[in-house]
Amino acid sequence: MLCTRLTNARFLTMDPDHPVAHDLGIWRGRIVGLDEAVTSLPAHEVIDLQGATVLPGFIDAHVHLAWTGFKEKTPSITGRTGIDEVLAVVEEAVTRKGSPGAWVSIAGYDQRALGRHLTAAELDTVSHGHKVFMLHDSGHGCVVNTAVLDLLPAGTPHDSGFLAEGAMGAARALRLPYSQEELARAIGRAAHTCLAEGVTACAEAGIGGTLFGHSPVELGAYQLASDKGLLPLRVQLMVSADRLRPVAAHEADGIPRALDLGLRTGFGGDRLSVGALKIYTDGGMMARTAALGSPYEGLDHSGQLQDDPDVLADTIVDGHLAGWQLAVHAIGDRAADVALDALERAQRLRPRPGARHRVEHAGLIRPDQLPRFARLGVSAVVQPNFLRYFGDDYAAIMGQERAPWLYRGRAFLDHGITLVGSSDRPVTDGSPLRAIQFMVERASESGRLIGPDEGITVDEALRAYTVAGAFACHWEDSLGSLTPGKLADLVVLGDDPRRVDMSRIGDIEVVTTYVDGRESDKSAS
Repeated sequence: MLCTRLTNARFLTMDPDHPVAHDLGIWRGRIVGLDEAVTSLPAHEVIDLQGATVLPGFIDAHVHLAWTGFKEKTPSITGRTGIDEVLAVVEEAVTRKGSPGAWVSIAGYDQRALGRHLTAAELDTVSHGHKVFMLHDSGHGCVVNTAVLDLLPAGTPHDSGFLAEGAMGAARALRLPYSQEELARAIGRAAHTCLAEGVTACAEAGIGGTLFGHSPVELGAYQLASDKGLLPLRVQLMVSADRLRPVAAHEADGIPRALDLGLRTGFGGDRLSVGALKIYTDGGMMARTAALGSPYEGLDHSGQLQDDPDVLADTIVDGHLAGWQLAVHAIGDRAADVALDALERAQRLRPRPGARHRVEHAGLIRPDQLPRFARLGVSAVVQPNFLRYFGDDYAAIMGQERAPWLYRGRAFLDHGITLVGSSDRPVTDGSPLRAIQFMVERASESGRLIGPDEGITVDEALRAYTVAGAFACHWEDSLGSLTPGKLADLVVLGDDPRRVDMSRIGDIEVVTTYVDGRESDKSAS
């Protein structure tokens, strides 16, 4: 007897052997059959989906759950375009913080809305003795006041209070870590936000690092969230390469650096597991710190690498030798060169064709770099909503020649490169449907077409958020398609993305989701 039979729906299975179905049977959290194989079987529960469209649950292969959850509860200056407006928000937040000298966090900072960066001196006028930390929306910089600057190690570089990349890490390190209880609640809030948008599995893009690390025992917070029922979806945790340290392993193992006990990709279960090793090579385009091969249009610099190229390469190689899948953050084309060179060297030293290394973002990829991605078997994990919301700005700072190379779609697929969809939430909107719409039409919110030749079909875009996401996370045996034997993770939609006008894809209602064959409660605890 089935546990559940879902009927009267259009199941887009993403399985070429049975692409569309009308009935789906579930037993003990797994799909056991489609259509005639289950239609006549008895079931404890039969659910009529009233003609809805059903897809495999969306997989967001690159998110920041803890950061998302904290941002939802942090005072924000999003939408403020005047310096005085911003300072008024800061002063209000400071006033609410009663403890003298306490830290005050502000979210939503983006210098582009203001026309320039805020300064420490300006923050000083409304700080009233508190330490102000204003995180850039990209996550690659912050503005702090003088009370914070005075605590930084001598020589920490900053521009009148704006700290980028590693310098921001120095400011973050001054703060006490969040408790596991606080982290678990933040993770839970973000997980429910994901679920409401049809995401049933995701990859947390880096725990334990200096840029986004919220606690030295951050993995335990995810376990706590799971134990307390706060984690309604599947989460794979990328571990920051900052956690690697030299180990005296047996010489036959060939492992120069590792995590304690040799922990690596693959540890855990189907609800919470350890995924790739996250390695940063550069910054971000919003903060103008992505490392480019030539300067930003209208600026006199080309961004920055996170460290000396040889140091970055050694970390990539050591992670590969230790048995990790690698998720290498590389937004600019110069950073992608560093990543590809190191991955090629790593595979030459110890061939691991099944490693499924990934380049996170792949924001600006030159034509000559595409064959290298393909040859190395590297997946491109892109964030289409970056161009939906920031595309006008990104195209302007890249210039006419480079703008068509931004967050590619068609070129990756035509070269046989696995194209994986993701959000990088909370940097921008996390909706897979809105991202899928952009992948097809390549239009920013203003209507500007950015690299229109990079547009892909609706089926290809859906695949990026299902089958390809599962492949990138080594989940293809259990997720990504509605195939008998796989876990019953589904998203029920109010319309069929393949049948509506492409301009309406992003507005399709997410009716509900199923995880392990059970309808999910999308409300946060």
